[in-house]
Amino acid sequence: MSAKPEQSLHLWLPALAHFEPAHPLREWLARADRSVDGRSGYLGGLGDYFPGIGADLPAAAITREFLAGDAADATWLSADPAWVQPDMNGVRLLACGQLQLEMGEAQALAEPLRHLFDEADMQLEISTPDRWHLKLPANTSLPEFAAPERALGEDLSQHLPQGVEGRYWRVLLNEVQVILHQHPLNAERRARALAPVNSLWLWGGGSLPDRPTSLLHGVISDDLLLRALAGHANTAQLSRTPETVAAATPGWLIDLQDLPANDIASRWWPTLQPLLGRHSAVLHFASAERWRHKPWHRWRLWRGAGH
Repeated sequence: MSAKPEQSLHLWLPALAHFEPAHPLREWLARADRSVDGRSGYLGGLGDYFPGIGADLPAAAITREFLAGDAADATWLSADPAWVQPDMNGVRLLACGQLQLEMGEAQALAEPLRHLFDEADMQLEISTPDRWHLKLPANTSLPEFAAPERALGEDLSQHLPQGVEGRYWRVLLNEVQVILHQHPLNAERRARALAPVNSLWLWGGGSLPDRPTSLLHGVISDDLLLRALAGHANTAQLSRTPETVAAATPGWLIDLQDLPANDIASRWWPTLQPLLGRHSAVLHFASAERWRHKPWHRWRLWRGAGH
């Protein structure tokens, strides 16, 4: 009988280049063993933990089901509040979600858009202040929409849906932008030194898929899509706190990839260091590199922090 593979903790971390040589993680990394690279980027990383997940992930249906439990029997499209800004080279996407919206503000911004979407046989749902969803008739055909991670900081024209089918959505998005540009709440937000909500980012379209599989026992994360995927896979999921991280055991994923490396050093390292001292861990960086660290590796004192 073959032995069962060793269970490890999984740490999903920002890109390796974000960790300065003096970062405490570097000392542990120098003593770890390099493994085969995983996949890079946000959606690529999700695919490493949930096989079969790719760029065509129907994120809207999965997150709507997680938040409201009503995603079945419809096609869904994420329509997340966004901030775009023109410059000499076009119009750039500067933020998507995470715009410090209160629910009342989100509802006020959405109200003048509802008639526009109703005319297009779509229903706008404000699932959370940062996560808006469009409900479309079942089996609606959709063009390819770019995930926010691909478009942030870049010219919108490079990432909007293309072709004849895409033209309809480009025109619709332009109407959305005109309505939001004129919304008085955006003038109030600028007066408070907050970014305006002057567009929506459409992405993650499709219907609720079959349940994915995962070898993880559970997920600790503040990322909505990761937690929604775990929930859809019948995998445990918890919010990220010092207490939940400290209690993590092999087979669990601790998601830190959205945090600045300095925050990991100052706030999370005192909790992570004892875990690495007790458990085998796979360190997966958003830039694809992977290392495996085992508790006894701390005795590899001859290895310098040269990674």
